[in-house]
Amino acid sequence: MFDLKKIHKDAVSQALDRAYHYRLLNEPGAAESICLDVLEIDPENQDALVTLLLAITDRFTKGYAVGATQAKELLPRVKDEYQRAYYAGIICERQAKARLQHGGPGSSHDAYEWLRDAMEWYEKAEAIRPAGNDDPILRWNACARIIMRNHLSPRAADSSEPYLE
Repeated sequence: MFDLKKIHKDAVSQALDRAYHYRLLNEPGAAESICLDVLEIDPENQDALVTLLLAITDRFTKGYAVGATQAKELLPRVKDEYQRAYYAGIICERQAKARLQHGGPGSSHDAYEWLRDAMEWYEKAEAIRPAGNDDPILRWNACARIIMRNHLSPRAADSSEPYLE
């Protein structure tokens, strides 16, 4: 329908600054669009990939029809192993928070499972984190506190027997 205009390669830094600001202004759709423009001319730009991933996950709790699949598809493009693990944890954690916020049947169990997944990713990130970087520990603790504060628990194991004729 439209041929999108390309930004100039010299404008990437300024465009990414704008994307950061739009995220801070709680306008993840605008940040996402900017990151897509940057990635159009620089497909391997790591700052744009991470900012795009975060902008997508910012939208989980806002009722947009945005799923985690789109964010997870970006992870293999993130080159740094630590960042891949850390941001995989962020995706799971934000899914959990969105599920808790939206509520509904099974939401507390879903949130628990996603938070535990996030905690596993943070443990992987912790094991390979750069010196002096305790971000995965801080995130792990935040997930643990959400579980404890909300009294979340795993689903009970299904002990029913299948019906046999």
